[in-house]
Amino acid sequence: MTIARDDIATILDDYDRLKLRIGVTASHSALDICDGGIEEGFPTVAFCQSGREKIYSEYFRTKRTSQGRVVRGMVDRAVVLDRFDDILVEEFQLGMRDRNIIFVPNRAFTSYCDIDQIEQSFRVPMFGSRSMLRMEERTEDFDYYWLLEQAGLPYPGGIDDPQDIDCLAIVKLHHAQKKLERGFFTCASYGEYVEKSQQLLADGVIDEESLRTARIERYVMGPVFNLNFFYSPLEEEMSKLELLGVDWRFESSLDGHVRLPAPQQMTLPAQQQIPEMTVVGHNTATIRESLLEKAFELGERFVAASKEHYDPGIIGPFCLQTCIDKDMNYWIYDVAPRLGGGTNVHVSVGHPYGNSLWRREMSSGRRIAREIRTAAEQDRLLEVLT
Repeated sequence: MTIARDDIATILDDYDRLKLRIGVTASHSALDICDGGIEEGFPTVAFCQSGREKIYSEYFRTKRTSQGRVVRGMVDRAVVLDRFDDILVEEFQLGMRDRNIIFVPNRAFTSYCDIDQIEQSFRVPMFGSRSMLRMEERTEDFDYYWLLEQAGLPYPGGIDDPQDIDCLAIVKLHHAQKKLERGFFTCASYGEYVEKSQQLLADGVIDEESLRTARIERYVMGPVFNLNFFYSPLEEEMSKLELLGVDWRFESSLDGHVRLPAPQQMTLPAQQQIPEMTVVGHNTATIRESLLEKAFELGERFVAASKEHYDPGIIGPFCLQTCIDKDMNYWIYDVAPRLGGGTNVHVSVGHPYGNSLWRREMSSGRRIAREIRTAAEQDRLLEVLT
C-alpha cells in the first residue's frame, strides 16, 4: 500500500519550511529540475551514482556569492552513492529528511529503484503523484493504456497475436543489453515480424522473454509531439491545466538510417538493417494553433481520469507523448505521470508556451519549484506532496 497522506503530514511536521531543498535522482531531467529550483530560490541536491557524477558535481556545480546568490551552475550539492537505489536505504532517507528534502521523481528514479519500495517505504515527501508512477510499466495490469481506455483517450490499437499483423505495426519491448533502452522494431506482416525478431535475437538486441511479453500496436504515421503539461491543485483563479512546452526526439540509430538514400539503406549488412530507437536527445517544437485546443482536451480528460482512478490524481507535471496523423487526429502512444524526458530543452530559456503564459522564462523545472514555493507560503504542501 502506498504511503498514506497522514504519514507524509507527520514527516512534514519536522521540516523547516524556510529551509526546503529540492532533491532529484541525477539523470534524465535532473538538470531541468535543479535549474528550476535555483531560479525559485531553493538549494538543490542531486543524488548521483558513482562513475556518473561529474556532470552534477563538477560541470554544472553552482557557484554562489558570499551573500548566497548563484552566479554559475544549478547543482548545489552532488551526493555520490554506490548505486542509485541506495537512496532507498532507511538511514539515508533519514538524512534526506533531516535536510528538508522535497524529492522530485523522474524516470531515472523509477527505473533504478524498486517501485514497491518507492510506494511503500520511501519516506521522503515527494512532489507529484506517487500512486501513479507504477502505471508507466507496460507489464502492469493497470498501466497507462488501461487509464487511457478509461478516459476514452485515443491510443494506437493493440495486436494480440503477431500472426494477426495486417498493417505497419511497432513491437514495443526492452533492449536486452541496454536494460533501460528500447528494443523496438517495426513490421508490416507476420513474416517480417519473424524475420526481424530472429535477427534481433541473434544480435542480442532483444531476448525471448521480452519478445513474449512485448506490446504490438498499430503504427501511427505522423510527426511526434510530446505534450509537457502541468496540473496545479493550488490554482484558484486561472486554469489549473497548463501546457508548458512541446518536444520531439532524436533517436539512434533510426535518425542515422533516415539520413541515408534508400539505395544505400538496401546495401546495409543484416546487423545494420534494423534501426534501433534509443532516445539520445530532444528538440523543442510548437503546434499549429488550430490543434492546440485538442491538445488541452486530451490533458483535461487525462486529469479527470487520474482523479477518478488514482487518489489524489495527477499533481504537477505529466507528459502525453503523441503522434498526429494525416487527418489531424492525436494518438497517445506513451504517458509519463511525472516530468517528461525532453524538458531539458526548456532549461534557462523556458518554452514559448510556458513563457507566454507566465510572462517570464518558465521551464517545467521552474514551474515545479514555483508550485512548491507557493504551497509552502500558503501552508498547502500536503496538496502537492505524496
